[in-house]
Amino acid sequence: MSPIEILEEFNSCYAKIQAIAQDENWLKLIADKKIDPEAATHVGDTLHYLGEVMGCVEEVVEVKFNQEAK
Repeated sequence: MSPIEILEEFNSCYAKIQAIAQDENWLKLIADKKIDPEAATHVGDTLHYLGEVMGCVEEVVEVKFNQEAK
């Protein structure tokens, strides 16, 4: 997998998890305390860490792009 493909995969995962975090049913599960409230925290943490790793991979993609452009 190339760095850009890795970044695209992480971005896809981020978008899917973010959609879950904003989903009405997910929010209702949390509000109704049908699942451990920590689950919401874990989803938030996952989004945070995926965002962080995407930033790291973006740097690699940028460097590679700049090298290829020269």
